[in-house]
Parts: sequence; structure tokens; C-alpha cells
Amino acid sequence: MKIPSAILLLALLVSFSVTHVKSDASDHRYKDGDSVPLYANKVGPFHNPSETYRYFDLPFCVPEHLKEKTEALGEVLNGDRLVSAPYKLNFRDEKDTAVVCRKKLTKEEVAQFRSAVDKDYYFQMYYDDLPIWGFIGKVDKEGKADPSEYKYFLYKHIQFDVLYNKDRVIEVSTRMDPHSLLDLTEDKGVNAEFLYTVKWKETDTPFEKRMEKYSLSSSLPHHLEIHWFSIINSCVTVLLLTGFLATILMRVLKNDFMKYAQDEEAADDQEETGWKYIHGDVFRYPKYKSLFAAALGSGTQLFTLTVFIFMLALVGVFYPYNRGALFTALVVIYALTSGIAGYTATSLYCQLEGKNWVRNLLLTGCLFCGPLFLTFCFLNTVAIIYSATAALPFGTIVVIVLIWTLVTSPLLVLGGIAGKNSKAEFQAPCRTTKYPREIPILPWYRSALPQMAMAGFLPFSAIYIELYYIFASVWGHRIYTIYSILFIVFIILLVVTAFITVALTYFQLAAEDHEWWWRSFLCGGSTGLFIYAYCLYYYYARSDMSGFMQTSFFFGYMACICYGFFLMLGTVGFRASLLFVRHIYRSIKCE
Repeated sequence: MKIPSAILLLALLVSFSVTHVKSDASDHRYKDGDSVPLYANKVGPFHNPSETYRYFDLPFCVPEHLKEKTEALGEVLNGDRLVSAPYKLNFRDEKDTAVVCRKKLTKEEVAQFRSAVDKDYYFQMYYDDLPIWGFIGKVDKEGKADPSEYKYFLYKHIQFDVLYNKDRVIEVSTRMDPHSLLDLTEDKGVNAEFLYTVKWKETDTPFEKRMEKYSLSSSLPHHLEIHWFSIINSCVTVLLLTGFLATILMRVLKNDFMKYAQDEEAADDQEETGWKYIHGDVFRYPKYKSLFAAALGSGTQLFTLTVFIFMLALVGVFYPYNRGALFTALVVIYALTSGIAGYTATSLYCQLEGKNWVRNLLLTGCLFCGPLFLTFCFLNTVAIIYSATAALPFGTIVVIVLIWTLVTSPLLVLGGIAGKNSKAEFQAPCRTTKYPREIPILPWYRSALPQMAMAGFLPFSAIYIELYYIFASVWGHRIYTIYSILFIVFIILLVVTAFITVALTYFQLAAEDHEWWWRSFLCGGSTGLFIYAYCLYYYYARSDMSGFMQTSFFFGYMACICYGFFLMLGTVGFRASLLFVRHIYRSIKCE
């Protein structure tokens, strides 16, 4: 089949174009006095990463010729809104206390700035594609117990320190002058004079290594120790679990095979017990097979998407502050891999003797995209109400709809047609009887929910240390760059999920419960529920996020991510269980 290879080629082409555009955009050489691009991006509360606003939503000095930078899809999805900044930082042109502007702040503008300072607002700019961060003001709480006595100050003077190597900009940082402050405490208009200073200094750092500074925070020895502790903890968990399960399963299965072999040689009137007893029901097709096939199709697509993202991360596409590269890759690769979802779902649905494959294909297309679209509509409405940069412009929404209409849907249909025409038959080593056997009454701990809790806890325990760093990167200001460790953790997650699901499937069959199809999927995917439970813990115990917008964004988008994990790991759990069940029933004689 040619669909996966074509998808891989297109994904690699997209990744190349993303990195190529970024490198071209930042690979500028300058002469003395040349204008170096400086863009103001956004402002927002430091502890609420989703709640960001346009830079000039606050009454800063506006340049005479305000230009908006044309941005790629991923940059817009990332909430970037770059506009020309009011500061002039020409190459190697030092300035000592230059005036940006003088303006009279009205009572309303003072209140606006005071509110921003109170919420710990920061600003972000980009100078020659290098990020600049800084706080816009400070609150003086020293010796004041009553909040009404706090004093609020706005930084008026910003100093830019720029390092250069020959004709290239290498590093830029900002310092706010603690002595040049504007008092915003009183509710009245004030005169403001905004100043800036530019200092240039030569460095030996080569241009190719200028982004390494932003990778250092996650590569510090302290963090690496914790990361490796996480890996060792996970590996020990995996080794103990796999060793324990392999020993038990091998011993139990060996005894089962010996017992069943003796039973066949002995009298025929002996009654079968255990998992062999239900050989005529174990391959009976599950209920709601259209939904089941659609879930496996979506899970397979998300698994493929995750593998491609890891491939791009490991080759260095997602380096720090490569704005929007991850979002661009997610959108494009998800669209290109929809053919895999259509093929997998329809092929399995036809193997399960399903008749209405078109409806199954529609269900596959909507199973993950549907909840994601509804969540996006709600959260985008919230962002519009807040006037935040997270609100997507109409043009970007049109682009996404066109991608879904012209790429995702046709590939989904093509995959579905290929799956329908594959004419594959479901490989079952045992014949299925006409009428199902009655499942015996089982203790409560063998029901679905306790089994899901058991199945989800072990994989989650193998990854929870690494989850903190991922959350601190996605929902904070830390930078995550150690993708090799993350990839190892992902492999461990898959292995533990597969093993625990296989073990629980065996125990379920040994108890003569033949309805293992959905159970194996639910047990495999239950780790997604544990990750969402961790979201609650992280939000209230490990972060300082607050406000309706940030809360809705955090829990809304994390619900979609955890749902994606549920589908992906559920698919892994079912596929592992299917291989195991086929193997054990192929190893005995079933009449």
C-alpha cells in the first residue's frame, strides 16, 4: 500500500519547508547602522500562558508606521501577533537614554497599566528572531500587610544588551531600570516619558549556536538527574512488570497447554474449563462494531501522528522559539494521516462483517475531530470575548476548514475505499458458535471500572515524573528540549500498556468472560483518564494559573489531548491483546 510512504514523504517535505523558512528568516547579515527587525509580540499575566493580548492593547508608545508581520499558520495558532516595535535597534548603533515618546496617560490608561502590573504582566518581543522577555512593572508590598497600601510602578526605562559576532546578532537581553519608575498608585492622569538604552558587545559564540542558550535550562545537571531518575524509575517498573507478567503467564499457559493436551488424550466426556472452554465465543464480534472500528482507526492515526512528531523532534525541527513549527506539523501531519484512519477503520469494519461502511467512515472522521471542533468553538468564543490573541482570525479558520475539506476528508475517503477493497478476512483460529455462552457471575473487582483503574495506574506511574516537565513547558515558560528522553518514556508507556492489557485479558478469559474486545480497548486507554486526573492536581497544586479563560483553556484542551491518548493507547492495548489471544488459541486444538 502506498498511502503511508506518500504521507511520510509529504510530512518530511513540510518539516523541511518549516525549518528552511525559519533559517532563512533569521540568517541575516548586517552592516553597521543597518535596521535589524524588532517586533513586539504580546503581553499577558505571567502565570496564565494562554491569556495573552496584543502588545499595543496596553497604552505603550505606538510607532509612526505600525506594520503587522505576516505570520505562518503555526504562529497564529501559537497566539503570536507580531507588530513593529517603537524601539530602533540598528546594528552596532549604541544609544544612551533615548526617548521613545512622551505622553500624558489618562486616568483610564493609568488604571489599565495598574491592573496589568497587579497581574504580573510580561511582554515578549523578537529581535532578529531572538526572543526578548521582560516585566512591565512591579508592585511594592514591602512592610505593607494591607493590599490597599500596595504601591504600583511602571518601568519607564528599558535597556537592551545585544551580543554580536562580526556581522550577525547572537544574543539579546533586556534589563528594566529599577530607578526609573512611574507611580501608578493613585487614580489620576500622569505624564510619562518612555526611554531606552542600547548596548552592543562582541562575542565569540558562532551564529549556529545562538539558540543553545534557550536549551540550557532543560539540560542543567539538576534537571538531567531528575529526567534520568524518571527513566530509571520507569525502566525498573517495566522490568519488574514484564518479568512478573511473563513468568506468571508462561507458567500458567504452560500448565494450561499441558492440561488441555492431557484432556484431549483422556476421555472425551471431560468438561472443559478456563479459557479453552470459551473458544467458540472468544472471536465473537463485539457490540457496536462500527464505533469500535472507528475508535481503532482514530487511535491508529493518532499513534502514527505521534511517531512522526517524535521523528521531527529527534532530527531537531522543534528547536526553542521556532515559532509555530509544532502546531504547523500537528495540523499538516494529522491531515495527511487521515488516510490511515480511513483504511484501518473500514478494513476492520468489513472484516467484522459490517455493511454500512460509509457511515463507519463518517464516524471515524468525526470521532476525534468532532469533540476537538466543539471544544475549539467554545474556547475561541471565550478568547474573542477576552480579546486575547488565542482567538483565531477568520482567515486562519478558513485555512483550517480548507485543509480539512481538501486534504483530510479526501484522504479519509480514499483510505476507506482502499480498506473496503482490501478484501481481508478476520483471522480467527477457532470457529465461532452460533449462540453465545452465558458469562458466569464474577466478583466486583473483575468488572470494567476496577480493571481500568488497575490497567491505567501502572503505565501512568511510569510516566508521571516526566509529565511535570511537559506540563511546565506547555502550560508555563519552561523550554522542553530533551526529546530523546521523552521518546524513551513513550516507548516504555507503550510496552507497559501492552503488557498490562494482555495480562488482564488473560485473567478475563480464564474467568470464562469472552467479551474482551471492548475491555482490552478501555483498559489500554484508561491511562488517558489518569493523565486528566493529574491535570487537576497540576492546576491546583503545582501551578499559579487562575481566571475563567485560563481554566477553560487548560481543562478544555487537556481533555482533548487526554481523549487522544485514550484512543491511541486503547488501540495499542487491543492490538497487543488480539495478538496474544490469537497465539494461545492457535496453540491448542479447538473443535
